[in-house]
Amino acid sequence: MDQQTIKDEVAALYLGILQQWNKRNAAGMTGLFTKEGTYIGFDGSQLTGQPQIYAVMDEIFSNFPTAAYVAIVNEVRILTADTALLLAVAGMVADGQSDITPAVNVVHSITAVRVDGQWRAAHMQHTPAAYHGRPELAEQLSADLRAALQQQIGL
Repeated sequence: MDQQTIKDEVAALYLGILQQWNKRNAAGMTGLFTKEGTYIGFDGSQLTGQPQIYAVMDEIFSNFPTAAYVAIVNEVRILTADTALLLAVAGMVADGQSDITPAVNVVHSITAVRVDGQWRAAHMQHTPAAYHGRPELAEQLSADLRAALQQQIGL
């Protein structure tokens, strides 16, 4: 398999996780992780294994009006034939809103592994994109995410 195909498949995995989040589909999201996968949330919550990821996501989706993600994949780095690192940024659009909420912009990293021919997330990390002391970087990220949002909705 050529490197570009691997990069495209890993990017599709990431975007699939976000799509399942946006649909508030705990089972669909969880199914994109390995059985022992880890998920570190924006608030530092650490979830380990599909059962725990599912339980927490199901509770969140059942009890909170979660915002939808818009994302930009910055890099997919192939580590081995069956392992890759994805780096991305994402913003969130609250239900009923038409713009991102810059305070919750995030940097995502995913370690993806190929299991039985399918890419799965072994680890996903959310890091707040605070850029302390560098407001120009935060503003540029928000501008980039707004442009991605406009492109995504076809404006």
